[in-house]
Amino acid sequence: MTSLDDLPIRDDLRGLHPYGAPQAQVPIQLNVNENTHPIPEGVATDIVRALAQAVLGVNRYPDREFTELRESLAGYLGHGLTRDNIWAANGSNEVLQQTLQAFGGPGRSVLGFPPTYSMHSIIASGTGTRWLAGLRDAGYELSPETVVAAIEHDRPDIVFLCSPNNPTGTRLGLETIAAAYDAHPGILLVDEAYAEFAAGDTALTMLEGRPRLLVSRTMSKAFAFAGARVGYLAADPAVTDALRLVRLPYHLSSFTQVAAVAALAHAPEMLAMVQDIKGQRDRMIAVLPELGFSPLPSEANFVLFGGVDDPRATFEALFEQGILIRDVGIPNHLRVTAGSEAETTAFLDALGWLSSVGRAG
Repeated sequence: MTSLDDLPIRDDLRGLHPYGAPQAQVPIQLNVNENTHPIPEGVATDIVRALAQAVLGVNRYPDREFTELRESLAGYLGHGLTRDNIWAANGSNEVLQQTLQAFGGPGRSVLGFPPTYSMHSIIASGTGTRWLAGLRDAGYELSPETVVAAIEHDRPDIVFLCSPNNPTGTRLGLETIAAAYDAHPGILLVDEAYAEFAAGDTALTMLEGRPRLLVSRTMSKAFAFAGARVGYLAADPAVTDALRLVRLPYHLSSFTQVAAVAALAHAPEMLAMVQDIKGQRDRMIAVLPELGFSPLPSEANFVLFGGVDDPRATFEALFEQGILIRDVGIPNHLRVTAGSEAETTAFLDALGWLSSVGRAG
C-alpha cells in the first residue's frame, strides 16, 4: 500500500502531522472551545427561512464580494468600520491562511509566542512561511518589552498575537499591541477569536492610522456558529484588496452568507449566552483549587489548569466518565471548555471524584 512518504510531497511538509483534536461521541464534549449552548429557537427559525430562500437561487454563483455579510459584520463590530474594512472566509483559519498567502510564503517568516493557537504554526507550514517561536513572560503573559525584543531579534515579516490567548486564556494589553506595531514594519495580526468573553478594550480601537494592523474574529465561539464556518477580520481597505488576490473565486457559499447575516441580525440574543458561559468559566476557576488544581486566570471560554501529575491518565479517566477535555501538551496541565451549568457540574464532580480516589492530580 502506498504511504505518504512514497508521494512527491513538498520537502517542508514531510514528517508533519495534520491538526486533529480528538473527536468522540461522548455525553459531555468540552475539548475544542465550542459554544455548547444551542442557538435560540427563534433565531434558528429565521436562519432556516433565509437558507430556504437561498436554495431558490443556488443555481447561480454567490455574491463574490459577500457584500451584505460584510455590511452586517461592520455593523456588529462598530468602531466606525464599514464594509470596506471587513473580510470574511470559511472560519478564521481560512482568514489566517489567506493572510499568510498574501503577506507570507517562501522566503518570509511569521513570529508567534507559544503556547498559542496550534493552527498558527500549522498554517505557516502549509503556506511555506517560516515559523518563529518567541518566548513568553512568567504566567504566560506578554509584555511590550518581551514582544519588541523578539521582533528586533528575529526580524519577522509577520507577527501573530492572540488575545485572549489559546490555550492559556490570557489577554494582551493594548500597550503590547501598540509596541509590537511600532517596532515591526510588516503585518501585525491580532487573533481575537475569544474577544466577546474578555473584559477591556479590543484591538479594533487601534485600527485607525495603522494600515498594517489586522484583527481577526470568528462566529464559532460567542455566536455558537462553529459548524457554519464563518471567520472574518477588520483592517485597512488595502488589506482586503490584498486578500482578494489570493482567495478562491466565490469562496463563501450562498448558504454561509445568508446564515451568518441572519445570525448577526439577532446578535443580542446570541450574545446572551456569553454571560452564562463566563459564569461557568469563573465557577471552574473558583472550584478547581478546592480540588487541588491550579487554574490560570482566563478571559476566554475555557480554563487551563495545572497541578495535574499525569495529564494523559487524567484525560483518559475523564473520558471513561463520558467527559472529553483537552491535553494541549503543556506539562502538568489540561484545558477544559466552559459549558452549560450541567456540563460544568458534571466535569467538576467527575474530576473531584477522580482526585479523591487517586486517579487525578
